Amino acid sequence: MPKEKPELSDAMKARLSKKTPEKNPIKGTKFTIAISSAKGGVGKSTFATNLALGLKKIGCKVGLLDADIYGPSIPKMFDINEKPKSDGQKLDPIIKYDIQCMSIGFLADQQTPMIWRGPMVTSAIKTFTQKVNWKNLDFIIVDMPPGTGDTQLTFSQEIKMDGAIIVSTPQEVALLDVKRGIKMFDKLDVKILGLVDNMSFFRGDDGKNYKIFGDGGVKRTAEEFNKEFLGEIPINPAVGIAGDNGKPIVEENSDHEISKIYLEFSKKIKSIYL
Repeated sequence: MPKEKPELSDAMKARLSKKTPEKNPIKGTKFTIAISSAKGGVGKSTFATNLALGLKKIGCKVGLLDADIYGPSIPKMFDINEKPKSDGQKLDPIIKYDIQCMSIGFLADQQTPMIWRGPMVTSAIKTFTQKVNWKNLDFIIVDMPPGTGDTQLTFSQEIKMDGAIIVSTPQEVALLDVKRGIKMFDKLDVKILGLVDNMSFFRGDDGKNYKIFGDGGVKRTAEEFNKEFLGEIPINPAVGIAGDNGKPIVEENSDHEISKIYLEFSKKIKSIYL
């Protein structure tokens, strides 16, 4: 049975009713890939950073754009404590681990709350996509914020997004928001490359897999919406420790079992576009 079109808010309907400008790629990049979930706390930033590093490991030139204005994670996860240089017109991305990076967290103290209304967020996103000297990138990976609001609309309507990967944990409370996100991207004609089941299980010292957050919810959701299921990433304490220390697991130990999963995701993404 075909799915019903999602109901949109009056504000979103008003924006969609306007003539949509021609979408343009971010200058200096070939492909823009959004990492989204519409739900916070599911490991989206961890996925974005490690996917970017995985693509770099297999020979791609990669940028990482932290589009979560209210809760930037990239400065911590990449251990970046400097401000980007500027010529007064454009910002230079900060290069770490051979990845070109940009985040609102580079421009403000990490403990300072961004108490901004929607137009200010939209303005910041346009600055990061139009006024940053991204250079010769195969991919720019965009760490999207939770929700289905202004940031998502700005990227979907005004910037050429070549695809989106949906990350979720398998419990129903997370998947409720994920389903809204899928419908949003479908409504805005953004191609969903597939869904990833993050923190899918924990493997104990006894060798058994423990389904802490439930079992199979992401795969069922992918099937429900006729999307590709890209695979599972188990819980592993080493991943969180590496991110907290500012050197994500793919960079810290490319032979780790979790790193190998990210490298497989990276090869799959590269094969689609390059």
